[in-house]
Amino acid sequence: MIHVYKEGKSKKPVFLLLHGTGGNERDLIPLANLIDPEATLLGVRGNVTENGMPRFFRRLAEGVFDEEDLIQRTEELQAFLSEAAEKYSFDRENILAIGFSNGANIAGSLLFHYEKALKGAMLLHPMVPRRGIDLPNLKYTPVFIGAGKQDPLVPQSETLELADLLKNAGASVDLHWENGGHQLTHSELQAAKAWYEKVK
Repeated sequence: MIHVYKEGKSKKPVFLLLHGTGGNERDLIPLANLIDPEATLLGVRGNVTENGMPRFFRRLAEGVFDEEDLIQRTEELQAFLSEAAEKYSFDRENILAIGFSNGANIAGSLLFHYEKALKGAMLLHPMVPRRGIDLPNLKYTPVFIGAGKQDPLVPQSETLELADLLKNAGASVDLHWENGGHQLTHSELQAAKAWYEKVK
C-alpha cells in the first residue's frame, strides 16, 4: 500500500493515519502532530478509487458499503500493518488508528474483524462498518468517536449504534458531539487530544 512513515520517539504509539474520501497518506499528519508530535506516523493511502478519489473500500451508493470489498480491504490493511511493523521494526501491538470518515470506517472495520488489530482508535465521523456479526473481544481497547449532530452523512442514531456495538464488545468508548456536520473542528480535535492524554 502507498504510505508514508515517520519515526517518532521510542515507546510512543504508532499513529495509523487513515484519510477520508479523496485524501491521501499525508492528509492527517498535521492532526497527528497536534495530538502527539512525538508519535511515530504511518500514513496510508486507500487502494480503491472512486471518480479518481482514493478510498479504502468501495461503496454501492452514498452510505451503502460494498461489504465484500470492505472485508477484503480490511484483510489487506491488517496484513499490511504486520508487514510494516516488521519492515520498520515497531511494535505491532502499539498501533493507534486515527481515521476520518472513510478512514474511520476502515479503522472501525479492523476493530470489528480482528482482536488486537489496534491498541486504540480515534474515529472521526465514522459509520457502522458491518452489522449482524460477532465482534472480537475489545476489552482494554479505548475508542474515541467524534461526531456531528448535523452530519448529513451519518445520522446520530448510527453514531449511537456504533458506540453501543463497541461497548458491548468490551471497548471503552468516549463519544464527543459537535453541533456541526461532516467536518473536523478545532474543539473536536482538542477533545480527541484530551482523550489521548488520558488513555496513552
